[in-house]
Amino acid sequence: MNNSGEGAPHTVEVVVVGAGQAGLSGAHHLRRVGLEPDRDFVVLDRGPRPGGAWQFRWPSLTYDKVHGMHALPGMELTGADGGRPSSEVIGAYFDAYERAFDLRVHRPVEVSAVREGDGGRLRVETSEGTYATRALINATGTWDRPFLPHYPGRESFRGRQLHTANYPGPAEFAGRRVVVVGGGAFGTQHLMEIAEVAAETYWVTRRPPVFREGPFDADRGRAAVAMVEERVRHGLPPRSVVSVTGLPLTDAVRRARENGVLDRLPMFDRITPTGVAWHDGREVEADVILWATGFRAALDHLAPLGLREPGGGIRVEGTRAVRDARVHLVGYGPSASTIGANRAGRAAVREITRLLDEAGAGTKAAAETAGTKA
Repeated sequence: MNNSGEGAPHTVEVVVVGAGQAGLSGAHHLRRVGLEPDRDFVVLDRGPRPGGAWQFRWPSLTYDKVHGMHALPGMELTGADGGRPSSEVIGAYFDAYERAFDLRVHRPVEVSAVREGDGGRLRVETSEGTYATRALINATGTWDRPFLPHYPGRESFRGRQLHTANYPGPAEFAGRRVVVVGGGAFGTQHLMEIAEVAAETYWVTRRPPVFREGPFDADRGRAAVAMVEERVRHGLPPRSVVSVTGLPLTDAVRRARENGVLDRLPMFDRITPTGVAWHDGREVEADVILWATGFRAALDHLAPLGLREPGGGIRVEGTRAVRDARVHLVGYGPSASTIGANRAGRAAVREITRLLDEAGAGTKAAAETAGTKA
């Protein structure tokens, strides 16, 4: 195909962007309805290898520490060694899945823009060329867009600053004074690990953390999804999962609270060359600031389509973008979980199948009309 990004694009029925849980689910269901990879649809992934965002997880996150990993449709993850890094376990599982269902993922491929194309198709511009497609399954997740808030003095800090996306594991923080910023799951996981080797740790959050007692059952799950759906329905950016569900109160979290590791401080007001400070005069000296401040949806490539609402988010109905029904967002908003991504992939393919059937009927009718006139 054309690799310059210019000229006639390669024509397919569906382009899937992203090969994490959501993208692989979508590709699986495309195969189930009879579409063939590389002929009818193509899967493009930015990562260097199988595993989605899991391949970038820190080595100390072993598989037995992973909460809520749901199997991909059609193939269970069995016999995994809980002591191995989750990046290895899940990466190998995704690799086996892609091969078992012959999904032929193209990687590493960068999708730079999705625009209006010719003949009612979308034009997908990528590092390996361009595609013309009737439908797009966008499954790009959030890992590529770590959020780093600005605070006065951040540029003056003489220590080390890093985002949780680049967290290397606890060993590099040995003997250091560390400020962990953020009240989500990553923040607490990193903090508890670092506290075992650091000289001092401080936990700073914008809001007091909410710890969740008891199991995260179906009723709680439905309530959480409903809250996220409400925001997406109104065109607002999705909130983080923890902001809706709260932090699970595990045995490890209980011990950390008892030991004072999870004694939370309010958000500081400024960063100094040697630490952080509050308006009331309190200061903390630090060698490292770890920003566990979350991620934003990686959707910049969709900007040419003008899908965003005034509130900053993309309004969706089911998985369809309200402003362009050819675009399906999976792993976004209410489907931003492993089980939600599976369901969204199936739902998106169901809608796309209708779209393709209608397009096929329209093409057939046009051909019959042309034949009658002839």
